[in-house]
This record gives sequence, structure tokens and C-alpha cells, in this order.
Amino acid sequence: MLRPDKDVSQGSTDDVEDGEHDVEKIEGDVEDGERDVDENEDDVEDGERDVDENEDDIGDDEREALVTIARGAVVTSGGVSAHRVLTTATEFILARGLGPLAYGVYALAWRISQLLVRVVTFGSVPTLQRFLPSANDSGEQSRLTGLAYATTVAFGALIALLVWLTARWINDHTVSHPDFPLTLGLFGTLVGLVGLLMVTAAIFRAIGSARGEVLFNKLLRPGARLVGAVVALSLGFSVVGVTGTIVVCTFAFVVVGVPVSVRVTGIVPRIRGIRGEVRRFYNHAGPVAMSSLGKIFQNRIDLIMVGAMLTAVSAGVYNVVLVLVSIAWIPLRSYNQLLPPVASDLYSSGRISVLNNVYTSVTRQVVTAVLPFLALFAVFGEQLLGVFGSTYTAGYGALLVYLGGVFVGHAVGATGWLLIMTDHQYARMALDWLLAVLNIVLTYLFIRQFGLVGAALGTSLAIAVQNSLQVLLLRRFEGLWPFDRSFLTPLGAGMVMAAVMLAARQTLAGPLAVAVGAVVGVLAYVGSLLVLGVDPRDRLVVDELVARYRGVLVDWL
Repeated sequence: MLRPDKDVSQGSTDDVEDGEHDVEKIEGDVEDGERDVDENEDDVEDGERDVDENEDDIGDDEREALVTIARGAVVTSGGVSAHRVLTTATEFILARGLGPLAYGVYALAWRISQLLVRVVTFGSVPTLQRFLPSANDSGEQSRLTGLAYATTVAFGALIALLVWLTARWINDHTVSHPDFPLTLGLFGTLVGLVGLLMVTAAIFRAIGSARGEVLFNKLLRPGARLVGAVVALSLGFSVVGVTGTIVVCTFAFVVVGVPVSVRVTGIVPRIRGIRGEVRRFYNHAGPVAMSSLGKIFQNRIDLIMVGAMLTAVSAGVYNVVLVLVSIAWIPLRSYNQLLPPVASDLYSSGRISVLNNVYTSVTRQVVTAVLPFLALFAVFGEQLLGVFGSTYTAGYGALLVYLGGVFVGHAVGATGWLLIMTDHQYARMALDWLLAVLNIVLTYLFIRQFGLVGAALGTSLAIAVQNSLQVLLLRRFEGLWPFDRSFLTPLGAGMVMAAVMLAARQTLAGPLAVAVGAVVGVLAYVGSLLVLGVDPRDRLVVDELVARYRGVLVDWL
């Protein structure tokens, strides 16, 4: 079993938004690569489990995997939450400082650059997750990381060139604002820099250091953008000046951060001798990159279509909706921090029954964790959008629709990562592109009919359809199935919480309603969970985490 470093779990075994694995043919997966799931029928047949078992009945491998993933999720959730605070603060400052029109220009250019960030590493990030943990020696680790960095530099330069060449054309077909071409061009330069930071964070993640990944990817990277925004606005810069300052701050972070990471991890990137790794690396990275490209058109094209079909102000409003939606994705992304390497290790060693148990438990925990976010944003979303300015409350309907896709994404768990970690990345790639075409068509039709709400509807449907198909593929290929009757507990408690929050909204007003509703609603949720009964595996995770962090707190005091 893969062991993370002491920063994560001090000897226990070994999260990503919104990556991707490899076989020669999908048919080979189905006909020749299917696992013998008969031996785990008692665990997974009909999706039923014995939820009345004791913690003592949980095997050591499963216990170790669950605790490792949960500890990584705790570390990551703090980092992801801080990341969302930093990004939300940045968007708040920019929305208030630039005004609706200029902020819409910024938001559209920023989102385009974030689409390109998804492909700038050309699949290097998930490829490192797949191969770095099982590397035989430091030389192999150095060659893999060197190849990842070289790939990112090459694609970053190519993307920057293409963005600068097409910026005016994109402006003519979207917002038609004089500051947009230069703003987009500067963000195009930023893409490659962010890609280098992503590879650095992926190295930390692959060796089991959730704290290193969180520090680089969740704290320092958005922190650099926040510093750039604050400095630029305090100096009275326009949207172009704000963008340029953010690029400079990010460049400074790369220059300092990458060498520091090399010293901390001990992995020195090298390109000498990489020829022997190229075939294996790109055989995995290629379909992953194509899958990521399809993913862009599947659930990241909506804002660009809003900018093209509606107005710059509408793009700004929709961007604020996406800021709140990104907060709701925290639970899934936190649990996905260390799930991929753990799943890879279990799969490679043939422990499919353990993997299925872990998949079910983690998915149930993810659902339990996301329901408070969904209830809060569904009930009080209009008030929360109003914090950015009265203009942005127009996005409340879109927010409600988008939350449906978020729920489905959490309800099926880490289906995308598990397809990759079980060598079905070609199936994932094909599915991503199929759904990409569907999303573009639906979003176009829905925007014309429903405006902002239509953009959210198209994307939510794409998320729901893809995740539903992915969970079916996992069952078909590997016999993995996460659902059993234990999921009824968080769903029932969630209904109680939503009712309490609605009552608070009806009886109170303003910020007081949000504060009281959130606190009382979450308390009602926790109480309902205790009354309905908590699964033994969830109790195990809670007990382990409480014991660990109680000891840390005592030692610290």
C-alpha cells in the first residue's frame, strides 16, 4: 500500500478539479480486462451492504484506505476552503472595483484562460498521479517530472501564441470591448505559468503530500492573484492593468516556488534519458488531454457562450454564479485529493472488493458533506449573490439550476478518477467528447430560450448525464457500484435541514436570516444524522480523525 509522507497521515496510506488512464482498446477492457467480481458478490451484489456491521469487521486494508483518504480530505478541505475564500475575495474586490461592464470583460477573459489551463499540461497531472507513486527509483521519478514540465512549457508557449493571434477575433464575436484583446492576450501568457504550478502541485500530491499540494495549488496560487488585484486597484489601474499585475505576481511565484519544491520533494526534474518513458507517458497523457479538451466544451463553455450570445454584464453575473458553485464543489474535490493514488494501488494489487467498499464509503461521506452547501445556496442564494452587488442577484435562477448538476456530481462520487485509475481512460475520453457536443447544442438552444438560466441548464444536464454514464461504465467494466440503503440517512437528514432553513427565511430577513438559518439548519442536520444512525465506516473515519487531531491539539497546547 502506498504510504504518504508524515505531513498527511504519518504512516497511513494515500483529491482533481475538475484528470485522466489507458488501455489499447475499450473492447479489450470489456472482453479481456474485466475483473472477477464474483469473489466480491457478498459486498456489491445489488448494491446492498450490511450496514449493521461493527467497526471491528472492517478489514485492515479498507480501514487504512478510508482513514488515509479522510485525512487527506481534512487537510485538503481546509486548503480548498481557503482557496475559495481567496478566489471569492478576489472576485468580490474586482466586481466592486471595476464595475459590472469592466468586470464582465475581465470575467470572460479570465474564464477563457481557465479553460486553456485545463489542457496546458497535456494530461501530465493525472499521468503523474498514475505512475509517480509506483516509480522504481528516483531516476524514474526525475524523468517523469522532467517530461511533465517540458510538456507544459511547450504547450504553454503554443497556447500563448494562439491566444494573442486570436484575441481580436474573439473580441469581435463576443463583448466587442476595446480592452478585451489585450486583457485576453495577457491571460494567455498566464496559462503556461499556471500550468507549471499545477505540475509542481501534482508532484506533491503523487507522493502523498496533501499539504504541499494544498499550499501550492490552493493557497499561494490564488493568493498571488488576490495580491495582484489589490495592488492594481489601489493604484487605479484599469482592467488591462489588473490583468498585467496578476501575471507579474504569478511569474514571481513560479520563479521562487518551483525551485523550492524541488528541494522539498527531493525530485529533480531531468529530460536526459526520457526516451524510454515517452511512449508510456503519452500513451496515458494523450487520451487524458483529449478528455480534458472535451471536458472544456462539456461544462466550461457556458460562460463564453453567455458572453457571445448575451452581454458583458451577463457574463459578469454568470461568473459570480460560478464562484458560488465552485464553493459547493469543495467536498468532492477534497476527498479526491488522495483517492486516485489509493484507488490505483488497490486496483493494481487486485483488491477490487476493498476498492468497492472504499468507493461506497467515500461517496456517502461526500454526499453527507455537500448537502449543507446545497441547502444554503438554494435557500439563501439570492442574498449571497447580492453581496457582490444588486446587479448579480439576476443570477439566482441560474444558481438553483446549476446546483442540481452539483448534486449529481457528488452523488456518484469520483467516477472520472476511478475510470482513469482502472485503465479506462479511452472510455472516459470518448464519453467526454460525446457529452461535449451535446452540451454545446443544448446550451446554445437553452440560452436562446431562457437566457442565463439556459446556460446553467445545459451545463447541469451535461454533468448529470456524464456522471450517470460513468458510474454505469464502472459497474460494467469493474463491478464497482457505490449505492446502498445507507445513502438514505444523509438524504433524510438533508430534507430536515432544508425545511429548517426555509422556515428561517420565511420568519427572518436580511443577513440575520442567512446567519440563523445556516447555524440552526446545520445543527438540525447533524442531529438528524445521529438519530437516523451513522454507518460504521463513517463512524470509524470520524473516530480516527477526532483521536488524531485531539492529540495534535493537546501536543500543540
